[in-house]
Amino acid sequence: MSEYTIVVPDNDIISCVCGTNDSNLRLIEESLGVSVFTRGNELSIPSDDKETCEKFQFIIDRIVDEINDGGMNSEDVVVSVLNTQKKVNADEMSITVPGALKKIYPRTQHQAEYINLLQTKDMVFCTGSAGSGKTFLAVAEALKLVLSHKKNKLIITRPVVEAGESLGFLPGDLEQKINPYLRPLRDAMETIVGVETVRKLTEAGIIETAPLAYMRGRTLNNAVIILDEAQNTTVSQMKMFLTRMGENSKVFITGDTTQVDLPKKQVSGLVHSISILYKIEDIGFMELTAEDVVRNRLVKKIVRAYEHEKQTEEQ
Repeated sequence: MSEYTIVVPDNDIISCVCGTNDSNLRLIEESLGVSVFTRGNELSIPSDDKETCEKFQFIIDRIVDEINDGGMNSEDVVVSVLNTQKKVNADEMSITVPGALKKIYPRTQHQAEYINLLQTKDMVFCTGSAGSGKTFLAVAEALKLVLSHKKNKLIITRPVVEAGESLGFLPGDLEQKINPYLRPLRDAMETIVGVETVRKLTEAGIIETAPLAYMRGRTLNNAVIILDEAQNTTVSQMKMFLTRMGENSKVFITGDTTQVDLPKKQVSGLVHSISILYKIEDIGFMELTAEDVVRNRLVKKIVRAYEHEKQTEEQ
């Protein structure tokens, strides 16, 4: 039987891939069903089965990409990669943005399911805590659609009044006023395709940013529209936004229902819309949890603590 070999040029990276006392290799072997051998900076499996070799290559490539990207220790990376392999086809759970700095992969099973919804539904609601990937993955899929010329425009918006501060009290013109609110989405775009590409797309009018109030009266055709921080919309604002959707458009709505900044007696438009639209099959719904947080490991622990407190209060 022949061997299939992968060369990992960086010695530090291959050490991370293998793990302490080859603990990570044992996890990979269990997933593949074959042994994995190391020789210097080479990883090999004794197999000529095409599907097994392709899976091995995909797993190692993903692990190397994630380790290079930082933010997770090697064991977490390997477990994350192998978990997302279990239920979703590898070819269907990534986002390839033309000209991107890297391919976008899900780091949890829920994220993989979320990507599938983004790619198969014209409207997707995603709720989740900070760092769960809800906005980043929506931005990645939106950029893919625009840069592959499947949509003409990317429109990003969010409610801009929170914690008692409104646009009128901020200095500068409209763009300068709204920039602080939309900075997280711009950061995500720049991480994926780089600062210069985002600047060119913005100058060309392909990427448009606008406060939610400026959506009224428009019909948005052949576009992908992202509404971020949707938990801070009112019921009427959310209805207005959802009915802006035109022909050949996709709409992604993201928010964290645990961080509503509306007055206490005012119902969140995000919570209300999910409660009345969840039976519509053409709309996708995804809830990400603390297990999907991919920032610093401490953030995951913080989110879990708050979730536990909320569950205790509800009991």
